[in-house]
Amino acid sequence: MNEDSIIQVKKLGFTWETNNPFLFCVHHDDHYPKGNDEMGPTASLAGRNLGNDFTVKDGWRMYHGEKVPGFPMHPHRGFETVTIVLKGFIDHSDSAGAAGRYGNGDVQWMTAGKGLQHAEMFPLLKKDEDNPLELFQIWLNLPGDKKMTEPHFKMLWTEDIPHYSAKDQSGRAIEVIVVAGELNDAKPPAPAPVSWAADPANEVAIWRIKMDGGAKWQIPVASSEAQRSLFFFRGSTMRIDGREIPNYHSIELHADRKVLLENGSEESHLLLLQGKPINEPVIQYGPFVMNTEAEIQQAFLDFRKTQFGGWPWPRPDQVHNREKGRFAKYSDGSEEIK
Repeated sequence: MNEDSIIQVKKLGFTWETNNPFLFCVHHDDHYPKGNDEMGPTASLAGRNLGNDFTVKDGWRMYHGEKVPGFPMHPHRGFETVTIVLKGFIDHSDSAGAAGRYGNGDVQWMTAGKGLQHAEMFPLLKKDEDNPLELFQIWLNLPGDKKMTEPHFKMLWTEDIPHYSAKDQSGRAIEVIVVAGELNDAKPPAPAPVSWAADPANEVAIWRIKMDGGAKWQIPVASSEAQRSLFFFRGSTMRIDGREIPNYHSIELHADRKVLLENGSEESHLLLLQGKPINEPVIQYGPFVMNTEAEIQQAFLDFRKTQFGGWPWPRPDQVHNREKGRFAKYSDGSEEIK
């Protein structure tokens, strides 16, 4: 095969570098223990830098949580988050009064737009067994004319996300969970309405790829304008157009060239991110992503003045009742229960 399909290969860290229109991706993989009465870990929290615990200790982190792991209330402006939960659960609460619990394959697509505060907590629901959590959070930029849109979130429930299934010539299985961007007959639910991904011409794709040991699959081509990256996050080894790729590496590809994936002996999992770039300046400062420094300064001024709607919940690390199942309650009062 032609190695020119590969632009570069990089080892992955905690935060994954992505290409425009994406800003970055974070892979959270925490092996939480049994939950206590407050839905935090039963294990001792001694020795952790509570409020800023990003160091893996005993296989898990508390992040900014002090009792329940996760991210208590914090603001955003100017971009979107796409949160894909492979296992475990997230409790969502926001400054518009919306809330939800989702996990085990569900995806939340949230448009921060002109400004929103939200909390993303990881409740440890099970008291009698461990509570493993694995998720991706992908930051997707908004074009300048959409950055001050009204905040919005929608759920892509796992039952509604299509799977593309195929077998190679040796009968080995390939499965692609299509979160965004069509793949043959697999057409996912629409993303948030003002998203860069909402226009098919932008060729945004978010695919979770699973391959049997020894399976081979050729990724369909896109246009030369699209930017495409693969993230090989679980497995042993893989050959991509004849080049040996170790586990936990990213592979930047030419989207318009045929690429053959040849998996090693173990089942492998990859994430594909693709899209045409938003050809505008990107200025990011913490939770705000705008086009100019002046817009960043205005974001800070607006947040200090309005708190982006304030916080209607009794605690900054809001979690829902342990007994609640998967649900989404939107700011207009409508509710979905799964």
